[in-house]
Amino acid sequence: MQTKKLSTPFHVKEVGTSGEFSGYGSVFDVEDSYGDVVEKGAFLDSLDTWKGKGQMPALLWQHKADEPIGVWESMKEDDHGLLVEGRLLIDDDPLAKRAYAHLKAGSVSGLSIGYSIPKGGGAWDEAAGIYRLSQVNLWETSLVTFPANEAAQIDVVKDALQSQKEFERFLRDAGLSRRQAKSLMAGGFDSLTQRDAAGTDSELEKAAANLLNLIKQASK
Repeated sequence: MQTKKLSTPFHVKEVGTSGEFSGYGSVFDVEDSYGDVVEKGAFLDSLDTWKGKGQMPALLWQHKADEPIGVWESMKEDDHGLLVEGRLLIDDDPLAKRAYAHLKAGSVSGLSIGYSIPKGGGAWDEAAGIYRLSQVNLWETSLVTFPANEAAQIDVVKDALQSQKEFERFLRDAGLSRRQAKSLMAGGFDSLTQRDAAGTDSELEKAAANLLNLIKQASK
């Protein structure tokens, strides 16, 4: 199963003097840049599974699997979200030392999770226009420069091919209205030229540019 990323605009909470830091890897009931919302309790099963293994999810730099920079020493849910406490290996890893310097300077302050969704762990809320995550399998939590990052955009493009609802969300992210997205899915690009679905030329040009940009990113 493909690992997805989810980022919310919440920052690292504390930075210690020996590489320790804490913050929220995810926050409950807050919509991220791509319409995903994590509900309270979503991490409990996954955290229990990790505990049973005597292990923790990975602590990565910018979601890069080949760039671990430390270890997570504590992960738990509270009323706010997924509270994490980690330690960067600043004495043994030059990249971790660099990450620590950016943390202290505030130039890197975001936390973002990498996860997969088990069967039945997510559902589209049509009324709210969001995707609610009630259960996730947590694989890693990363330090990131931007809470909403290009990796998430790439995942949206790739995942869009897997279901009609995901493809609609992808088109909405590209700038199309819900009506335009549904029209494109039903009738192809020519359907957007119809007066009742298209909107203004400038809106379509902007959406098309955004759409092409996301596709180009995904193909890299």
